[in-house]
Amino acid sequence: MTKMKKTEFRPDDFVVYPAHGVGRIISIEEQEIAGLRLELFVISFEKDKMTLRVPTHKAVDIGMRGLSTPDVVTKALETLKGKAKVKRAMWSRRAQEYEQKINSGDLLSIAEVVRDLHRADDQREQSYSERQLYEAALERLTREVAAVSGTDEAGAAKKVDEVLLGRAA
Repeated sequence: MTKMKKTEFRPDDFVVYPAHGVGRIISIEEQEIAGLRLELFVISFEKDKMTLRVPTHKAVDIGMRGLSTPDVVTKALETLKGKAKVKRAMWSRRAQEYEQKINSGDLLSIAEVVRDLHRADDQREQSYSERQLYEAALERLTREVAAVSGTDEAGAAKKVDEVLLGRAA
């Protein structure tokens, strides 16, 4: 069973790491850490100029996953077309929920945050923290849409934008 999990991801695979979004496995290496030999995925997040080392046996437990299927991407884009669902809770509570959704790594949850925080030009201004959360969610969504559809980020951003602008106000 554990052997199966270990080889699920291979070098050059795109993966989604919950707290950082889409990265690419550049290698699998062994390192000795505190006297233990560990096998690690070396994951590069080019856009953030960051490299992460994740123990292979922990990857699935921490929520690392492969890219979403085109099906899920389609559902996520459909989610964007929906009407924003904004709870009446205090902003701090909502912000916390949005952040949890973004860091869950779940594409549909991330799409919900984009949908709920998106503002058309004629709508009220966003606060700084709303904008930050919106941009973080939008970036995660766009990167995964790009990776799944094999397009560049600009192409994916255009696609997402068209959906958001075309939705019912």
